[in-house]
Amino acid sequence: MPINIFSKQFYKKCLPLLLLALNGCVASQSPVQKTDANVILLHSARLFDGNTIKTNTSVLIENGKIARVDSRESFPSGTAKEIDLGDATLLPGFIELHAHLSYRHIPADIVLKHGITTVRDVGGPIHQPYGGDGSLRVLTSGPIITAPGGYPIPGLGETGIAIPVATVEAARETVRNLVENGAVVIKVALEPGGEAGAPWTSGYSHGHPTAHHESNHQNTGLQRQWPLLPEQTLKAIVEEAHRLGRKVTAHIGESKGAELALDARIDEWAHVPCASIPETLLKKAVAQQVKIVTTIDTLSKCPGVDLNVQALAGLGAEFLYGAEIAHPDIPWGIDAQELLYMMSLAKMQALDVLRAATSKAGRQLNIPLLGTLQAGAPADMIAVKGNPIETPKILEYPDLVMSGGKIAVNNFERGVYKPSVREN
Repeated sequence: MPINIFSKQFYKKCLPLLLLALNGCVASQSPVQKTDANVILLHSARLFDGNTIKTNTSVLIENGKIARVDSRESFPSGTAKEIDLGDATLLPGFIELHAHLSYRHIPADIVLKHGITTVRDVGGPIHQPYGGDGSLRVLTSGPIITAPGGYPIPGLGETGIAIPVATVEAARETVRNLVENGAVVIKVALEPGGEAGAPWTSGYSHGHPTAHHESNHQNTGLQRQWPLLPEQTLKAIVEEAHRLGRKVTAHIGESKGAELALDARIDEWAHVPCASIPETLLKKAVAQQVKIVTTIDTLSKCPGVDLNVQALAGLGAEFLYGAEIAHPDIPWGIDAQELLYMMSLAKMQALDVLRAATSKAGRQLNIPLLGTLQAGAPADMIAVKGNPIETPKILEYPDLVMSGGKIAVNNFERGVYKPSVREN
């Protein structure tokens, strides 16, 4: 006898069964959880986290930052876009502490694609920090503070590259203006000129042809003498910068500039000095914990550089990576030759060199998570096929580059994402 669907018997006997069947049907048709496009999971055979090397390690990236670093087995599949790097090494993107991109108009995208994810321009137009969201992160000191007529004005002029100051009051005001307009560090010039082999006295200054070739002075027996900032003015610059939470880096090339920098307690030397520096001054620099940005490759024709590097290394100085991108002999990206010089001359281990270009550089910028692969750090990273500890040269041509979680380069065949069958 058929059941009337409007009867009480139907609701008591059949409706529960019908609802159960419908629920089962709906459940069988519901889609599996989709992957989130803003979540990326990287797997690599080796990982340098800014401090140590780890193996069989994966990195989870969410919304442009590193969310977690752990073993591959600890991550469930299917919830993120997975990129298997295979027998590769994953590292933080390199930090270039001595560059002149803005002034020289070096293409930022080329620098990024060759492994540098952050640059600090030291000498160029002032601007607020920008980038790091799929593009090169660019920080700046703004123009170099110098004495009237001092370096680099004789070769390059003032516009966009130098600010001359004649008084203590002008020096303090200049520092305040630079910081207000975005300077992350203050740079000063303490350069009288005349060092043999120096780019700034041999026809080039930071990659630019100078107005007067130094060899003309050398051939006539004359030595160019550029004016230097007075001691009290220099100390005022350092005091004002420190009051505003900024470090001071100094362009120095010989003993007089080094002595002035040490007396003013400047935080950093923007170069290894070009001329040989007396050991007494080098010892004082190490005692004051002055950081030394290398740029050895740029200054390789300076007869004093090798001696200074070796002496500083023997005294326990801390070196930071910088290659001076924009110099005509330096690649627009990671400079492996600089890394090799740091190992051969400063006797640094490969891991120490990598730290100098990543985590230590981030701390020097007062951004301690930058240059590391740990939870909360910006997802700025590179990967190379193979082991850069054994072959540093491969770092010049990274196979993966990521800025703020966005991929700029991906040469891994297995990096092409394919949905699993559960997502069909």
